[in-house]
Amino acid sequence: MPSERPPTIDPVAAARWHAAAPAHSPWLHEEVARRMEGRLQWIREAPAAWGHWDAVRGGLEAHALVRQRYPEASCHVVETSPPLQAQAAKALAQPWWSAARWKGGPVHFGQPAQGAVQMLWANMALHMAPDPQALIAQWHHALAVNGYLMFSCLGPDSLRELRAVYAAMGWPAPGHAFTDMHDWGDMLIEAGFAEPVMDMERITLTFPTAQRLLQELQELGANLHPQRFVGLRGRHWHARLLEALEEHLQRPGEGLGLTFEIVYGHAFKPAPRVPVAEHSAVSLQDMRAMLRKSSS
Repeated sequence: MPSERPPTIDPVAAARWHAAAPAHSPWLHEEVARRMEGRLQWIREAPAAWGHWDAVRGGLEAHALVRQRYPEASCHVVETSPPLQAQAAKALAQPWWSAARWKGGPVHFGQPAQGAVQMLWANMALHMAPDPQALIAQWHHALAVNGYLMFSCLGPDSLRELRAVYAAMGWPAPGHAFTDMHDWGDMLIEAGFAEPVMDMERITLTFPTAQRLLQELQELGANLHPQRFVGLRGRHWHARLLEALEEHLQRPGEGLGLTFEIVYGHAFKPAPRVPVAEHSAVSLQDMRAMLRKSSS
């Protein structure tokens, strides 16, 4: 039985999209981030420092909500797309004359040091990563022991209506396969996280026209499937696509509908355990964490 786990993504196409993605957060990203921020009410201990991964695309409005929830916490903004780094600094840096600069925790830009944050916030980024295991490992590295990860991404039921249209027309898939939440849980454990909690919900967006629907999809991402269409398709193909969308996605009285499966993930970084081997290497920071745990 074939696995839906990555890689199902063309890494060259992924890098191209990462460098050219629009310099703002789409509406869906902000809405998902708002819902994820509401889940923080169940976290008892506020982080002294938290990291926001790819904040520009992940949600600048949501960034303000998290800052408001943890006003005293410092924040590490990690913008991995060089073209968006200036945008992140412009939007999130606090000018010297701002009262918020002196009342709240400082904002830092760039990769945090190992174990520097107690919460890592990553909204709607994981499903576009060509090597998600490596990305999860970076999050694990940035988190302090007993820190926690909060992330969201698209699940495999996303765009099911659009995939059905492409299949009916005999076209290649309109997008790469999205990973199931149970597989994300497995990857978190493999990366060293503990107690992963995964859940999902479906959000249906409706659009007045097929052109508006395509515009929204272009804002959200790109087709990174290795077997996607190659080359330009021309006006005739585009017209056929619009007609097919109008015909098959129409919901009476609502417009054209698309389903998005949203996966939410939460996991802790436990104290490291010394591997059983003839020769074992443990970092100084991990050794200190193990000693603190044993003495508590």
